[in-house]
Amino acid sequence: MSASEMPNPTPIHRMKEDPMNTPLPATDSLRPMTEIQIRQTRDYIDSLASVSEPYWDMVAIGDELSRELHITPELVILYADAVEDFNPWYEGWRMNTWHIPGESPFGGAVVPPLLVSHFVLSVQFDHTRPFAVGSIHTYHDSEILAPIPVGATVRITTRAIDKFIKRERRYVRHQVRVEDVASGTLYFRETRDILSL
Repeated sequence: MSASEMPNPTPIHRMKEDPMNTPLPATDSLRPMTEIQIRQTRDYIDSLASVSEPYWDMVAIGDELSRELHITPELVILYADAVEDFNPWYEGWRMNTWHIPGESPFGGAVVPPLLVSHFVLSVQFDHTRPFAVGSIHTYHDSEILAPIPVGATVRITTRAIDKFIKRERRYVRHQVRVEDVASGTLYFRETRDILSL
């Protein structure tokens, strides 16, 4: 059966009409949503269409953004559980004891090496400005310079260092640094590319 021959799905949930008697769109049967979720989703999509621009146009070479992140034992265990990286070196907590120093060859408990890499995207994009959907993280080269102790507060800084076209696609290259807020120790460096559609 071709796509044109397939029947239209019947929505399992339809929003109530508004006071002006204007019918609102229905959600599909695969993802039923509440009225608030539907309105928020539609508002978000409408805002992207009206004020967004491609990532390529938003970023200039030299643009820099940074954010501080306190790496708690709870954050570490949630990350380690999510990526199934179970290592006693990361355990800076114990049930009913909570924060403990932990043990590793580096002294106390340490952060899984690539945990901070997962937070780079939250720094890399300026969330005060909407951007077009379609930016894709395509490459990264990570360099781990020192173990990050559990409980540290780090500053993640991204800087746009290049814009280039490869195979008729537009890319923005960023340089990333992760350093300790208190001591200035450089823990992690990374180069990553974002494809902008």
